[in-house]
Amino acid sequence: MTVSPDSAAINVERLWKIFGPRAEKVLNSEDKHLDPATLREKTGCTAAVRDVSFDVRPGEVFVVMGLSGSGKSTLVRCLTRLVEPSAGEIRIGGEDVGRASPHRLREIRRHQVSMVFQHFGLLPHRKVVDNVAYGLEIQGVAKSARHARAGEILSLVGLDGYADAYPDQLSGGMQQRVGLARALAVDPQVMLFDEPFSALDPLIRRDMQAEVIRLHREVGKTMVFITHDLSEALKLGERIAIMRAGAIVQLGTAEELVGAPADDYVADFVRDVPRGDVLTLRWISREPEPGERLDGPTLPADTVIRDAIPATTASAQPIRVVDGDDLVGVVDRVDILNAMAAAPATAATAMPSEKTVANGKAPA
Repeated sequence: MTVSPDSAAINVERLWKIFGPRAEKVLNSEDKHLDPATLREKTGCTAAVRDVSFDVRPGEVFVVMGLSGSGKSTLVRCLTRLVEPSAGEIRIGGEDVGRASPHRLREIRRHQVSMVFQHFGLLPHRKVVDNVAYGLEIQGVAKSARHARAGEILSLVGLDGYADAYPDQLSGGMQQRVGLARALAVDPQVMLFDEPFSALDPLIRRDMQAEVIRLHREVGKTMVFITHDLSEALKLGERIAIMRAGAIVQLGTAEELVGAPADDYVADFVRDVPRGDVLTLRWISREPEPGERLDGPTLPADTVIRDAIPATTASAQPIRVVDGDDLVGVVDRVDILNAMAAAPATAATAMPSEKTVANGKAPA
């Protein structure tokens, strides 16, 4: 089921962003569809975001990933018009951001949407508590109230006892926790993350990814997360949009991307992902064969393949794959081995039920 624009946390329709001296002329011509190199050579312009449409559901962690220059950071900045879109519609909580007055846009940024950047952007001359409370200060909240709120959020992100410290007294991971706390302090509807952990050491980065997962579980905010790292995208994203040259080439769950990549570009991204760690029994289940026994063990359809291995190896009968009380299909040890060994088929060659939506809205 597709989320309606009015019920979506974020709704983006046919978004374009073209940089350059003839941007408006290019936007109104067929030149905008030229490949990036040809467009730059012919017009001197760059189409950073090309005809992008998607919805983000309330409470969802939606990840946008792609290589450097794919347009992902420009896209997230367009959502609150930090970068002014060239064309298209953006709605946040049903409100048309493109039609918002400068005053209303400031209110949206102050109250409804918070952003966490790669470079922490902390105020070095202010204590941690004042950095966290900065958004509330801008809103005009009294000092005692904003400090009380900042203290609650510092506790939430694991920074109890650091309220009076200064940013340069903290590690990189702790500074990014302050950035998270600052974004959460204003109780936004939506949180935007623009590659917030890419400057961190790998171990700290892993800890911060776990922190985002924990915070999402506790506060349930709608999150849009930008990254160039596939493992990060697969770990965090309920759905993932992969961008190339300004366009979304595939949008779907981790399972859909790994199981049926839309094209060779996406297949290259997911080639080294262990399929058994991502695909579920629902993906590989099959209809029982005539006369096949159905008295074997039962597992939920959302069980990851790797977690199903002990049951399949211990049973001589096929595993019954169920969704609640409904039988989805069966799998046996041969099905498991074949699924883990097989190279992913692209969506063009996958069965129709396995295909995902490219450059648009994925099925719910």
